[in-house]
Parts: sequence; C-alpha cells; structure tokens
Amino acid sequence: MNRLSLVLVLTLAPTPLLRAQNPSPQVPPPHADHPENMPDPMHAHMMAMHQHEMEAMKADVEKMKLSLATIKANIPQISDSAEKARWQSNVDLWEVMLNHMQNMLEHMQSMGHGMGGAPPPSQSDKKPE
Repeated sequence: MNRLSLVLVLTLAPTPLLRAQNPSPQVPPPHADHPENMPDPMHAHMMAMHQHEMEAMKADVEKMKLSLATIKANIPQISDSAEKARWQSNVDLWEVMLNHMQNMLEHMQSMGHGMGGAPPPSQSDKKPE
C-alpha cells in the first residue's frame, strides 16, 4: 500500500508545477479607440455578400415551390399507379426539402443574418405587461 501511495504522490505532485508554467493567455479588454474595433471593410463586404446569397436563396425557394406545385397538379393525371407513386414520392421528398430550406431561411433571418440588421428581441427579453 505504501508503494502505491508513493507512486500516486510522485505522479500527481508535478501537476501544479506544470500548470503554473503554462498559464492561459489573457485577452486584454477591447478599447473603443483600438483599430480592431473600427468597422472592417472586409466584414462589410462579407455581410453584403451574405445578404445577396440570402436573397438568392429566397428566390430559389420560391421558384422551387412553383415547380413543385406544377408537379403536384400533374400527378392526378397519371394513370399508371406505380408511376403515380414514384411521382408522389418525389413530391413528398421535395416538400420536406423545401420546408427545411424555408425553416433555415427564417432561422437565419431571426438571428439577424441576411437583412443587415440586429436580431429581433427574443420572447424572454420582453417585459411582462
């Protein structure tokens, strides 16, 4: 038992010494007059590109919805039951995909992405009336 205690002590004893040699880096608080806090033209460019991509994605979703509506309208005219089932499966798949894309767009907009503005206040931020 003494040997085990000695091994444990010798193994764990240097740990605080090693930890003291590798202190975690301290990040200085941001200053308003620091260049890092000034508006970054690259950041503004990236935000503009992101907004453009969001608008393009919205347009794509709308086009896809129109195409899907056309396919749905044609399904009742298919007489072969196997072919009709295949087309209905395709419609079901695309509806799931479009719903997912729509939810992602709404989520990104609610987080303040794509419209260049700050995110709207959450329900928990509102004061009771």
